Amino acid sequence: MDNSSLIKAPISVELEDFKKLFDSSLSSSNLLLNSVIAHIRQKNGKMMRPMLVLLAAKLYGEVCPATLHAAVALELLHNASLVHDDVVDESTERRGQLSVNAIFNNKVAVLSGDYLLATSLVQVGLTRNHAIIDIVSCLGQDLAEGELLQLSNVSNLQFSEDVYFDVIRKKTAVLFAACTKAGALSVGADDEKVEFARLFGEYIGLCFQIKDDIFDYFESKEIGKPTGNDMMEGKLTLPVLYALNSTADKAAEKIALKIKNGEASSDEIAHLIEFTKLNGGIEYANETMFAFREKALSLLASIPDSDVKTALAVYLDYVVEREK
Repeated sequence: MDNSSLIKAPISVELEDFKKLFDSSLSSSNLLLNSVIAHIRQKNGKMMRPMLVLLAAKLYGEVCPATLHAAVALELLHNASLVHDDVVDESTERRGQLSVNAIFNNKVAVLSGDYLLATSLVQVGLTRNHAIIDIVSCLGQDLAEGELLQLSNVSNLQFSEDVYFDVIRKKTAVLFAACTKAGALSVGADDEKVEFARLFGEYIGLCFQIKDDIFDYFESKEIGKPTGNDMMEGKLTLPVLYALNSTADKAAEKIALKIKNGEASSDEIAHLIEFTKLNGGIEYANETMFAFREKALSLLASIPDSDVKTALAVYLDYVVEREK
């Protein structure tokens, strides 16, 4: 059995129920909106976040309607944030295909993202669970705050790992943590189990984002973005932050500041990528990611063996070993 099958095995029936609810939540009589939604769903990903909601619920009970509505709400909010991010970043690609704003325009993309967000709120309301509603409401705040923090960091002359982790906790880790926490809450888990689930999700999210950032230093059509894309957008991620701080190389720092200001050439970006590789940036980021993986595994070690526990361990392996 491959990894995908192992992850889905304990929730195969529930995953089909989720897909039906997700599809029905996006039905609309608006032809333009339907075109946008159809485009987004061409590359809908592996539904990794909804699966995490279902697995967290199954860890402590049985998936119920509140679980499914929570999973749909979180996936819709995630998709809304991606559509809006592409407008903010002026990106023309998403998951290897043209972004919504590239095919339609910024107005359509923003309004479609707003529709997805509003539909997310409708779905979370149907959970009839105030704690889950709080999670989704606060998640929207955190995602926006993470983007703003990243933008404000451009003017910061320091190459701070602390700021980097603040950003990825709010931009990525908080979403995975919301998935596991909402899943646990949906089946009435106690406070200790809910916190366990939240922390496990946060570790997964940190691993996920660090892995994504490592991808940016290598050429791959599978990933769906060109090498150095983060730097082209003025973002300095963990590998290059380590290389800069561990060497204090003035020439490299000068290029890094130009990147933050959006003034670096493609040759300068290529130079800084090579500098990062030569000075242990990729190895450091990998070590950091695997340290978070070990923390997540140590949490799982306290749980009795089950097919759900196996699925969560395999899920974690997928996050750190994936190639796109």
